[in-house]
Amino acid sequence: MGYMDRKRALEIVKQQMHEKRYIHTIGVMETAIELAKQYGVDEKKAEMAAIFHDYAKCRPISEMEEIIKRENLPKDLLHYNKELWHAPVGAYLVEKEVGITDADILQAITYHTSGHEQMTMLDKVIYVADYIEPGRKFPGVKEARKLAREDINQALLYALKHTVQFLMEKNQTIYPLTFQTYNAVIKEDFTK
Repeated sequence: MGYMDRKRALEIVKQQMHEKRYIHTIGVMETAIELAKQYGVDEKKAEMAAIFHDYAKCRPISEMEEIIKRENLPKDLLHYNKELWHAPVGAYLVEKEVGITDADILQAITYHTSGHEQMTMLDKVIYVADYIEPGRKFPGVKEARKLAREDINQALLYALKHTVQFLMEKNQTIYPLTFQTYNAVIKEDFTK
């Protein structure tokens, strides 16, 4: 199964998170649908990936750690910021608990925190929508929103760059896949 009714999907995620996270999820969903329309991405896939992108965000760290260890998820995640864990764990749980099996949707959920070297337009839409949704308040978010309306690739690059800078300023480790994503995006020829 790849899709379900929006109302049902929102009911499912609402049970998995607190109110503030749910409001964020609605913002990501609305932003993802707008970006999908603008960039010719399947709107239903964008809607589903956005709704379920933080499905595991409020799960206990111990549960996420156990799933990473037990299932075929990247074990190197355990050596990096726990904020990354909910993305691949969420994709796993969305497939197992909700029954969504669409590979594009699951991939967009998996990589919405780190990115990856060969991001699809759906992946980019979810990553950027999560970064710029209306509830986000941080220095530079207005510029990111402006870029997203002009060029999704430039918005992605901006988000990656500022995420890396933020983590460096906080003296936090940076997941290698995030650097690899940045390097891949900076080398990409967007004129094709």
